[in-house]
Amino acid sequence: MSAVTGAPGAASAQPDRLTPAVSITGLRRAFGDRVVLDDLDLQIEPGEFVALIGRSGAGKSTLLRVVTGLDTAVDGDIRITGESVHAGRGAAQPSRKVAVAFQDARLVPWKRVAANVALGLRVDDPKAAARRALEEVGLTEHASAWPLTLSGGEAQRVSLARALAREPQLLVLDEPFGALDALTRLAMQQLVLSLWERHAPAVLLVTHDVDEALALADRVLVLSGGRIAHQVRITVPRPRDRDSPELIELHDRLLRELGVDTKGNV
Repeated sequence: MSAVTGAPGAASAQPDRLTPAVSITGLRRAFGDRVVLDDLDLQIEPGEFVALIGRSGAGKSTLLRVVTGLDTAVDGDIRITGESVHAGRGAAQPSRKVAVAFQDARLVPWKRVAANVALGLRVDDPKAAARRALEEVGLTEHASAWPLTLSGGEAQRVSLARALAREPQLLVLDEPFGALDALTRLAMQQLVLSLWERHAPAVLLVTHDVDEALALADRVLVLSGGRIAHQVRITVPRPRDRDSPELIELHDRLLRELGVDTKGNV
């Protein structure tokens, strides 16, 4: 793994280093009289690993839908991998340069694993691309398996393979490890880091887990009051010792920003 924060290793396909993966200025999203995102600014550089945290109801899911192109009924200047999102157009197809892995792997149960990874791929040889992606996540032997035979961790690895097969410039991870047991979660975190260093996409990880954010990200953002209320940049080299004084201090600071004191009292 890379020893320096924010410096991914050699990638098979380098993204455009001049165009931000995410560039948002003055984002506003309201549902009737309820304003969820208000004058939000966000920029994610190519290859940057960013974690987004916030209390329930802070607007994380709404921001994710904007970033993935699923919600364009917004105000502001929103550009995702260089493509403009225009206000008032309603739901749209996500950019081909953006891939998403959700907490629920969302595999099609009547298609085998390899077919799930290849589903919707717009490349010359989808089957070959699916095989390569499954090899990267260590699931070559499960290519012909049915999704219902997979463990939770295996299903999430298939979900990652499906996202990476698209060679995205921006990979959005929507609490992808939330339903996994502790040991599987740690293994998946290490897998995500190794894949990020190999492919160098920008990553936006949405998580409720402060420890996870600090272990993985270059930068942690706190969403509150409809905007990015606080951020910390992490300079601890990877792999990170979670007991390091700097990470402990950042952990306590982020908890305070979330309204939780260091003793765990809300």
